[in-house]
Formats: sequence, structure tokens, C-alpha cells
Amino acid sequence: MVKGVYVLAIYVNKSLNVKVCAQKNFSLEEGFYAYIGSAQKNLEKRLMRHFTRTNKKCFWHIDRLLAADGVSVVKAFYKEAEKSEECRTAQSLGFAAFPVDVFGCSDCGCRSHLFHFSSLSLLENACLELGFKPIVLPCQ
Repeated sequence: MVKGVYVLAIYVNKSLNVKVCAQKNFSLEEGFYAYIGSAQKNLEKRLMRHFTRTNKKCFWHIDRLLAADGVSVVKAFYKEAEKSEECRTAQSLGFAAFPVDVFGCSDCGCRSHLFHFSSLSLLENACLELGFKPIVLPCQ
């Protein structure tokens, strides 16, 4: 079992509002987003969960986003690392993209764990520069 940190490259094909709980609603523009998460027990299982769109209970902000119409994971990256690397990655990506304030970071002090990139290539380059490796998605 691998433990580590991952980045999901997500495409939102239209502007949308995502309600993640009773009091939080996020407005997202069309484009590419990077979501940073971690799995300290079974990285492969967590990623497969994110790649699956049907019959799953929504636990996290990212679950609500990925369940929305017009939203898809287009690439994914990972790094074997401790949980603390999740927040370091979020801080680094904050210099390369626009944060969606307080998305996905209710358990830490980060500004966000979701970032809007102007292009997929910038998102990919940022991940590679931080030492992440690409993952072949199940549908590819």
C-alpha cells in the first residue's frame, strides 16, 4: 500500500455553483483546476474513489465537485510523501494559480486546496516541477 499526496487535474466545462454543505457554496468558472489531497493508508484506493462517478457517498468538498455535471478528472499526479506535503503543495500551487478560497482545507490552515489554472499545460508543469509523477487514469 502506497501512502502519499495527489493532485487531480479537473476540467469544468461550464461555469457552475457547487454546494458542498449547508452553508458553503462555491462559484467556479469554466477551466482547469488542480485539487490537492492525501491518502496516508491506501493512495490507489483513494484515487479510484475519485475516478468513480456513481454510487459513492460524498464525504469531502471534492466529492461534491466531482459529482457535478460537466466536471471530469482529466489527469492525476502523485508523490509518495507524508500528509504535511499536502499543505506544502497547496502553498506552492498558490503561487502558480488562483485559489478557490477555503475549498478542501477545512482540516488545515491553508487558503485552499483547489486552484484555477489558465491552461492544462501550466497545471501539468507545476505538478512535475514539484516532483509529482503522472498516473494513467482507468479510462485512458
